[in-house]
Amino acid sequence: MQIEAVGKPLPAPRLALAEWQHQAPINKVTNQGKKKEDERARISLEVPSPAMGPADPAPTRPTGGTAAAPSPSPPSSSLIFLGTGCSGALPDARCLIQPSTPPCAVCSTALSLPPARNPNYRCNTSLLIDCCNNNGTHKYILVDVGKTFREQALRWFVHHKVPSIDSIILTHEHADAVLGLDDVWVALPSSQRNDSNRVPIFLTQFTLNSVAARFPNLGDVDKPFVASELEFLPLPVMHGEDYVCLGFLFGRKARVAYLSDVSRILPRTEHAISKSGAGQLDLLILETNRLHGAGDAHSCHLTLSQSLDAVKRICPKKALLIGMNHEFEHHRENQILAEWSCREGIPVQLAHDGLRIFIDL
Repeated sequence: MQIEAVGKPLPAPRLALAEWQHQAPINKVTNQGKKKEDERARISLEVPSPAMGPADPAPTRPTGGTAAAPSPSPPSSSLIFLGTGCSGALPDARCLIQPSTPPCAVCSTALSLPPARNPNYRCNTSLLIDCCNNNGTHKYILVDVGKTFREQALRWFVHHKVPSIDSIILTHEHADAVLGLDDVWVALPSSQRNDSNRVPIFLTQFTLNSVAARFPNLGDVDKPFVASELEFLPLPVMHGEDYVCLGFLFGRKARVAYLSDVSRILPRTEHAISKSGAGQLDLLILETNRLHGAGDAHSCHLTLSQSLDAVKRICPKKALLIGMNHEFEHHRENQILAEWSCREGIPVQLAHDGLRIFIDL
């Protein structure tokens, strides 16, 4: 099957399905029509207030393949933010090796507490989707496997009792999205570390061509995009004016959009996720890389003002910001965002590493 590499915004990118070589071929999956649900979606945001600090409850989750204990609330599915930082992660090593006068306040704060309790300590942007299926079993879908993946897995897989991953989605081929693939075996089920199964990896042909040179154990198989029984719609966005990255829209009950590396949202993508277009999102997860400035034609990322402008246009029910550099002090910026949220009527906050959101998918 011919797969198109993604370069320019048009035509819309098609996805290739790669597989981890240590496992045997999987059965092909097919696209399924989006089911319309009358049931109102529920989202429980475990977001601490600036005065409370970053600790989140760590509810016990069922292991993959086992039935979930019945509970009316919170919903059984959830989103876990494994990383919410920029490519260099925080603290920025440059601020520690060659400290300024006065020293960088955010990077100094990032070392003041253990990472598990420090929202200013940020690893590469990555999301884990814990999807509870209709039969009560859980599937774990990993979005991006960056340079800090091993650290994230050791910290947050253990903290949130995540047993393994069932499929992987890559937004693009930059180091902060793919260089953890060499360590992904630590999160595979023990039964899949031999030749019995494969973990599917969803990515564009362009990303596959680049990643395959560094990780030759990947191979092009097919183009469908239903990952672990959850349907995903690719959302092309600009990551600099000469590069297309993918975001994703997913969720049957609650609609969630995830845009992790973006400098400009394409009109057709914005229509697909905006209240005035295809319908209001329950949750928008959007990058904001720089605190100051309005951005320019050469930028590869959104600034805070650009991100907030996008939130106003898209008008989701809630929004969480990710990908922050060391200009963002978590509690200070969340206080400012709380004031913005009151003015605009859209709840917006910075996410932090280890944050878990319970949501009906």
